[in-house]
Amino acid sequence: MSPPFVILILSLLLGLQPLTTDLYLPALPALTKSFGTVPAQAQLTLTALLLAFGLSQLVWGPVSDLVGRRKVLLAGLAGYTVAAVGSTLAASIEALVLWRTVQGACMGAGTVCARAIVRDLYAPEAGARAMSKGLSGLGVVACISPPLGGLVAELFGWRTALMLLALFGGATLFVVARRFEETLRERRPAALRPAVLAGTARQILGNGTFWAFALLCTSSFGGLFCFLASSSFIFIGLFGFSSTAYGMVLLSLSACYIAGTMLCRRLLVRIGVTRAVRVGGLLSLSGGGLMAALLVAGVNDPWAVMAPAWLYMLGHGIHQPCGQSGAVGPFPQAAGTASALAGFLMMAVAFASGGWVGAHMDGTASPLIEGMAFWSVSVALVAWVLVRRVGPRHEPAAPSAAGAASRQGCA
Repeated sequence: MSPPFVILILSLLLGLQPLTTDLYLPALPALTKSFGTVPAQAQLTLTALLLAFGLSQLVWGPVSDLVGRRKVLLAGLAGYTVAAVGSTLAASIEALVLWRTVQGACMGAGTVCARAIVRDLYAPEAGARAMSKGLSGLGVVACISPPLGGLVAELFGWRTALMLLALFGGATLFVVARRFEETLRERRPAALRPAVLAGTARQILGNGTFWAFALLCTSSFGGLFCFLASSSFIFIGLFGFSSTAYGMVLLSLSACYIAGTMLCRRLLVRIGVTRAVRVGGLLSLSGGGLMAALLVAGVNDPWAVMAPAWLYMLGHGIHQPCGQSGAVGPFPQAAGTASALAGFLMMAVAFASGGWVGAHMDGTASPLIEGMAFWSVSVALVAWVLVRRVGPRHEPAAPSAAGAASRQGCA
């Protein structure tokens, strides 16, 4: 597979998660009204999906180390597409939550394999650059999703927005089936044996580099999810935005995220992983801190939420490539399992964040702001303390011929 095609595959696989969450967010209030339910129950269509997404990665990761990335991708994408159709046709909120849970479980295959593919093909530094390009593609998907979802929901209803997920899943399945070649060079026949699984998990969970980078992307995602879980009700219900206008809000955040991934690539070349992450920590803290300061000052305006969130998303665009590639970097022989554990940690935190925000919704923007402020401090602490401690071990050594070749392919 050519390097550009690898980046395309990464973009499609990594784009599944933001598309599945962001596309229907503008339709969430209409969906809530359609089923005659309350926001907290409607939010289960998001939080249950992400919990299943996180748990499923613990299975998909070791399985991909055993049978390869291709078979796992084919099975996961097929299940995702079927579940998307089921979500579209759901007759009750309970059925919708069930189908979205299945969809989240199948979606885990794509994300786990995307991170593992990066480790299969690239050394850690080149992997961070490849991941940043794949996550730029994710950002493009995330840019398109909210305004498209808002427009489709206004014109055709929320069910049509969910049907678009089935079309995307089917298209990704087609590309993988036709063009994707197996990247796992050495399979692990004993990967699913309990003793081997336990030993591999102990090795990964006992590694300081894994924890530093896994917590980096987890903390950053926790803040983003506070925004995703509550912003539709705040911007549409509190600030009076239309579904389409709210979609444009999410588009602006995705554009800042793409800018962050581009900034990440420049910083990696110029100052390395550790210092790039420290810059990202400053951006994250500035965004969350400014948002909290405006809340304390009594500023109740959409711009008081949006402008600081743009800063936060610039930092998020740095933390995700570095964090996701850094967490699997030390484990070339167990990249699937390491990816699964990192992914589970991210989704467990997202589920907890969404639950906290849902329980504290009071008709104001305070829960969103308080949650993002908390996670911005957490991101900064991880970036400036934990990543700094393990940074020298993660920084690349002098390039070998093979390493230079992989970097040229990534570039």
